[in-house]
Order: sequence, then structure tokens, then C-alpha cells
Amino acid sequence: MKGLVIAGTSSGCGKTTVALGLMSALVRRGLRTAPFKVGPDFIDPGHHTRVTGAASRNLDGWMLSRDTNLACFKKRAGSFDVAVVEGVMGLFDGYDGRSEDGSTAQMAKWLNLPVLFVVDAKSMARSAAALVQGFERFDEDLRFIGVLFNRIGGSRHLDFLKQALEGAVRMPCLGGFPREEGIEIPERHLGLFTSQDHPLTDGAVNLLAEKIEANIDIESLLSRMPEVAPDETAPTPPITVDSDSVRMGIARDRAFCFYYPENLELLEASGAKLVFFSPLEEDRLPEGLGGLYFGGGYPELFAERLSKQKRLRGEILEKVRSGMPVYGECGGFMYLCNSLIDTGGIRYEMAGCFPFVTRMFPRLKSLGYRQVTLSRDTVIGKSGQVIRGHEFHYSELAAGTHEIETAYRINGRSGGAGVHEGFQVNRCLGSYIHLHFGSCPETARHFLQSCRAYGRERKNHREAG
Repeated sequence: MKGLVIAGTSSGCGKTTVALGLMSALVRRGLRTAPFKVGPDFIDPGHHTRVTGAASRNLDGWMLSRDTNLACFKKRAGSFDVAVVEGVMGLFDGYDGRSEDGSTAQMAKWLNLPVLFVVDAKSMARSAAALVQGFERFDEDLRFIGVLFNRIGGSRHLDFLKQALEGAVRMPCLGGFPREEGIEIPERHLGLFTSQDHPLTDGAVNLLAEKIEANIDIESLLSRMPEVAPDETAPTPPITVDSDSVRMGIARDRAFCFYYPENLELLEASGAKLVFFSPLEEDRLPEGLGGLYFGGGYPELFAERLSKQKRLRGEILEKVRSGMPVYGECGGFMYLCNSLIDTGGIRYEMAGCFPFVTRMFPRLKSLGYRQVTLSRDTVIGKSGQVIRGHEFHYSELAAGTHEIETAYRINGRSGGAGVHEGFQVNRCLGSYIHLHFGSCPETARHFLQSCRAYGRERKNHREAG
């Protein structure tokens, strides 16, 4: 198997366009292509999957340990011909300004893969050489497979850029990608549109591949990629498997579409039988559930439809009152609150499990990695347990936060003392933070233990009655 990492100077330089184009071109060549995304983003992996037909996975050097990342990569990529890893932000950007934690550079070194460096060359010529030289020399432990100039104005512009690199840098220029308005990927809350809401058409996918093939020597690029031997001894985080299975309802549709696959896999490994349902389309919960999980997404885009599902909302509230373990994060947490106010000021009734009102804003309200320490026992862990995740949302709690004691103590770049986070009512836990269970596999096991305890209580109640 061959592989490379696609990195760039910054967010918006064209990494996603180049990554999707290269993935599409490789697939057209009949190569089984394994896609990956560095960082916590949920949206780019959806586009990767659309283009390659293979499930894309997140790799993250801050949320997850080196061993966990390597295990994920080796497990997913071992049966493929090529692995393409799309980076995050700029090559060296990560958790903070002091270390490489969470950066694309860190991941490239962990995976021992070379970097295809993308530079937005619009309105730039000789200065590009200084830019490339600086990135090349910043970390001598990194290997570069070459530089690709994006948004070039034409062949003459590319000639200027190539001339500028001569003698200034070691990495070769592998081509130039012209600006193509028809294949720009529009942005939304989490950086890009979701693959469900704004799908790449077959025409757009083919156009991306054609532009890549017309402007980059794919065969030369493949020849420069190193062989990555599948490592059968790749470390795998230990998982405690319990044979006592629990039916867990997973809300999954266009309103609730953000789940780390590892979260669901760890739940399954801990004894969960995942039962997917749609709060948008179904007015009843599936039968025989022992727990509920509401992931993130865009409930604000479907607030009216969600609000009209009164029977389902009432059933969810009834389950919470009965003590059923329920976990909701970000969009799922918003749905579990009393109501949601959109940017137009219209208020929609939600499930009512928390006495909160959430309000949408046109500007970002919170962004960043978060380290959560449980300050009390919860359905996902005992007091003192540490879990990592990230936060990114355009809404905030507008009312009711004083009524419930918080369950999380937050450590993060902007999350600190005084931030209200992690609320639990009965066994219903909600938060804006997207937790990655891979950072603490005990999280999934404890959630299932909570569900089993609920099942025993209900059984005893029925027998006593």
C-alpha cells in the first residue's frame, strides 16, 4: 500500500478540493483508496466517502493517543492500494502555538508518510518560493513529496512559480491546479456543507478528477509515494466486552448526522446493539431500548419538523423521567432542551428534558478542543474520569442554566472556570462538546453499564408490580 498526507499553508488554501480530486482520480484508475481526515471535523470525511466509496476516518493527535491513531490507520488502510490523508488548517497548526499536538505535521510523522504541500498561489509568484522554503525548513523531520500550487492563473503563472523554486527548495513542483469556480465547495457552520445536505454531484466529482489528471502527473506522484506495509502488530486499545447486550437507540438522519464511528464501534464492543431511528421521520421510539444517543448535527435547520413530532418528543421525555440513560451532544443536546430559537427569533418546542432554551446566532459562539474532567458521577463515567473532544457551535444556552449543577470541568484553549457545561437530569446527560470515546474507551463501557442498571431496575419494577 502507498500513502501520502495532503497539507497546506492554512485553512482555505484548497486542501479539500485537491484531496477530493486526487481521491477521485485514483479511484478512476481502479485503485482502492482509503481516505482519512486529520482533526475533529465531521464534514470532510463525508465528502471523502462520497468520492471513494470507502468510509473515511478521523485521525487526531490531540484527542487520541499515538497508538490509537496508528491502530485506526493500520486497521482501515491495510486492505487498500493507496491511503490519502487530508490535513487540517495549516501544516503546523494544532492545539496551541507551542507544540505540534493535533497538527498535520505530527500525524505525518506518526504515520511515516510524506507530505504533498498545497499552496494558494493566487496573486503570488517569486514570493511563493520564500513561503515554501520556510515550511520546508521549519521541521527537518518531515518528508515532502512535492508542492502543488492551487488557483494558478495559467501556464505562464505556473512557469514563474517553478522558476522561483529552482535552487530555493528541495521539494519539486508537481503541478498547478487552476481555479475552477464550478467545483468550489460551499461553506457552512462546521466549515463545509455536509455531504447529505449539499452532495457532490457525479459531474463535480468527475470534473475534480479531470482537473487533477490534466494538471498533475499522477503516475509520477504514485511513484514518489512510499510503500506502507500493513502492520499486523499495530496496537489496539483494550476493550472490555460484555455479552449482556443492550438495545441502544441512535438518532441518525439529516438533523443528527455527526458521530465518530469509533464511538459507535466502542459501544457495540461493549455490548450495545445499535438501533438507528430518525426523529425527523418517525413518531415513535424503537421498541425495547435500554438507552438513547443523540449526536450532533443541524437541528436548527429542521426545527419546525422536529417540533411537530409531538408524540416522539413526549415519549423521549417520558423515558428520561423513567431513568433511561440518554446522552446528547451539541445538536443532540439542543434537541433535548426545552426549546430552540432560530436566528429569525422563531421559537420551536423541543424534547424538554433539560429546562434550557438554546438560541442560534449568525456568528460562531464557541470553537476549540476541550478536555473534560467529570466533576460528578454521570451515565458515561465516574467523577474524575477524563475525556477529550471538541466544540464548534453557533448557538448558546439562553435561559435556565442556573437550575442544574454542571457535570463537567472543562480544560481547553477557551473553556475554563465559570463555563456551564455538562448537565445531567436523572440519567440524561447533555453537552455542547463532541466527545471522542476513543480518548477514553471506558466511556462506552460505563454508558452500557448505566443502561444495564436501568434495565434491571425496570425488570424489578415490573416483577414487583
